[in-house]
Amino acid sequence: MKSVFFAALLFAASFAQAEQYIVKYKTQRALQQLEMVTIMSSSVSGMSVVDEHQPGSYVVVDVAPSVEAQQIGELMNNPEIEWVTPNVKVQAYSTPEVGTTMLKDQWAIAKVQAEKAWTRAGNRGSRKVIVAVVDTGTDYRHQSLAPNIVPGYDFLGNDADPMDEIGRNPGHGTHCAGIIGATGLIEGGTVGISPEVSIMPVRFLDKNGSGDLNNGIKAIDYAVAHGAQVISASWGASVPRAQATALIEAVKRASDAGVIFVVAAANNADNNDSVDVFPANARFENTIAVAASGSQDTKPSWSNYGREKVDLASPGEAIMSTLPNDKYGNLSGTSMATPLVAGMVALLKAQDPSLTGAQVKALLQTTAAKVNIETACNCRVDAFAAMDYLLSKKPWIVPAATSLDVNENVNLSVVNGQAPFHFTTSNPLVATVDDTGVLHGVVGGVVTVTMTDANGQTVTSSDFNVRLPKPAKPPVQQCSVDSKVCRAICWLFPRMKMCPSKP
Repeated sequence: MKSVFFAALLFAASFAQAEQYIVKYKTQRALQQLEMVTIMSSSVSGMSVVDEHQPGSYVVVDVAPSVEAQQIGELMNNPEIEWVTPNVKVQAYSTPEVGTTMLKDQWAIAKVQAEKAWTRAGNRGSRKVIVAVVDTGTDYRHQSLAPNIVPGYDFLGNDADPMDEIGRNPGHGTHCAGIIGATGLIEGGTVGISPEVSIMPVRFLDKNGSGDLNNGIKAIDYAVAHGAQVISASWGASVPRAQATALIEAVKRASDAGVIFVVAAANNADNNDSVDVFPANARFENTIAVAASGSQDTKPSWSNYGREKVDLASPGEAIMSTLPNDKYGNLSGTSMATPLVAGMVALLKAQDPSLTGAQVKALLQTTAAKVNIETACNCRVDAFAAMDYLLSKKPWIVPAATSLDVNENVNLSVVNGQAPFHFTTSNPLVATVDDTGVLHGVVGGVVTVTMTDANGQTVTSSDFNVRLPKPAKPPVQQCSVDSKVCRAICWLFPRMKMCPSKP
């Protein structure tokens, strides 16, 4: 499917029921071009300007249904047009309604204070920020998603049609995409954490939610090569690290390219510090691993966790979002918690595109609500707190939470602070820190770090966990060369520790 046709389908699906649009222009030349529409016969152009509001720098246009896709698509792709939005109806608050577009109840959006975050920012994100949803595909025609979709790819069909297919998969990728960027403009629909964003669907999981390592790696590399700033990955496998090497390398390529890789911790109720789960346990500068939280800020029984290898928690239980064929429904999982964080990262990057993965992870941890869910920060994300902190230009420490060994050093930096800095730890017997920001593990335990800058601004980190030295492993008992079974195993797998050098 060609990208031009792809975009036309999206706009047609998005605006089929609308008649009027508000068009904000950036330049007088754009205004003159719009005014020329009124000179043409509407039977020719299919669009006419019916009102102009100079203080708001916008016009109102009527668009015939037969040319909506073409005309609205051209307006939205015009660099001299700031935005295009449906001319929705509003009414006085004489009833308990919150406007004309009544959305489905979404406890997670309220829990992370999304509306306050949008008000604080003065926007609801930016389509300049591309989030790749690497998953089962996305129903790109969905009325609550279509305006935010950009072309992607299907590594199962090897074509540019990443449509979500339903089997045992209920619409996993579509649900994740809606958590990130459902528009909130459809009556009875849902709203994502970043209602204005560009969603790139990249499909490698089939209609039953399964896929192979090779296609998963190609999907990650595709997203990086095609301009994604954020990748949302709500999938994985419990396999030994050695079997996940190629996947780990793909995550590292994304991190090295500056792409923020947000990944689900998994749903096996395991501690990721002691089990192998990938790509969740692929730990690099620009990766964020996510556990799930419930409406009461407790950990659902099925969510994985971990002080060292899971960074934070996010709402993931009974999450309402988009499903294929213009439907909506609740799903649960770290799969749902992950795109909420990915969308939050996109919302923050819309305000400051320079934010790195390490910086935005530390910002989310610094501003998160403290909860009893075992992660690096024992915290649950809060969109408004992070937004307010960012826009107020308050300083924060990077990293804000991590684990280190005894005698290991971690270099701390400060965002928005004024040098010189003064650092202290809550317990110098556990870890010390100097004023260059070098944190040094002394003995096993947990500390926080407080930084004061030249202007007297102070911030305290989340937890730094100094690991106890691991006890020495007992020597491996080698099998006897006289054992036929052992000899056979060692012939096939000569590198096993139990095997003699010459089986």
